[in-house]
Amino acid sequence: MVYLSLGANLGDRERQLRLALAEIERRIGHVVRQSGFLTTQPWGFSSRHPFLNACAAVDTALPPTRLLAATQDIERDLGRTSKRRPADPYTDRLIDIDILLYDDLQIDLPDLQIPHPRMTARRFVLEPLAQIAPQFVVPPTGRTVSELLAQCPAD
Repeated sequence: MVYLSLGANLGDRERQLRLALAEIERRIGHVVRQSGFLTTQPWGFSSRHPFLNACAAVDTALPPTRLLAATQDIERDLGRTSKRRPADPYTDRLIDIDILLYDDLQIDLPDLQIPHPRMTARRFVLEPLAQIAPQFVVPPTGRTVSELLAQCPAD
């Protein structure tokens, strides 16, 4: 089971998220659970465009690196022209798909970190994730998603 975070703050945000979820179902695996859509303010940068965020639990057979390639392909196919690099500022985006968790795996590669390294500091991730996996224990924290959400400051 893989847990994905989705976000969009340009164009028809709800349509973009729905298209991304349909492509995830088609290319990655069965969407077992999906959170509601959550409107949030941009995190890490200023913009007049609020985000629509969601999380999905997906049953997949793809290994982590192929999963990453598939999410990036979906982003490109939905109009995303670039993925920010760590030194670059956050920006507005048509779609963003992040891998949050993959079973209880811990991966630390240059282009792929699982669990997502900043997920525990982001309410816009934890709130929708808690809707679909409140009791999931996030490695290596030893805490559930609900516990992490309760400790997370407002965005």
